[in-house]
Amino acid sequence: MSVLLEFSMFPIDKGESVAKYVSKVIKMIDESEYAYQLTPMGTIIETYSVEEALAVVKNTYKVLEPHSNRVYSSIKMDIRKGHIGRLKSKIASVEELIGEVSK
Repeated sequence: MSVLLEFSMFPIDKGESVAKYVSKVIKMIDESEYAYQLTPMGTIIETYSVEEALAVVKNTYKVLEPHSNRVYSSIKMDIRKGHIGRLKSKIASVEELIGEVSK
C-alpha cells in the first residue's frame, strides 16, 4: 500500500514568517524512514499505511506544540493498494505525457 500524505502544519501565533518552525518539522521528517518532497505550500510524504501517515501528523504536532499556543494544519491523503514509489512515479508519468503532447 502507498499513502501519499500532503500536509502543512505551522504555528499561527509567531508572526509573518514561520520558516524557523517549519524547519524543525522537516528535520524530524528527514530523520524518518519516509520519502518526502518539500514544496512551497507544504510537504508530501509517502508511507506504507494510513496509521504511519497519521503518526507523522501526530509527531509533527509534537514538534510544534512546545513552541505555540495555536497550530494550523491542512491534510490530504491519496491511499492506493498495491503500489509504492508513487512520490516520484506520479510526476514521471505526467512528465512523460507532456513530452508526448509536445510532439
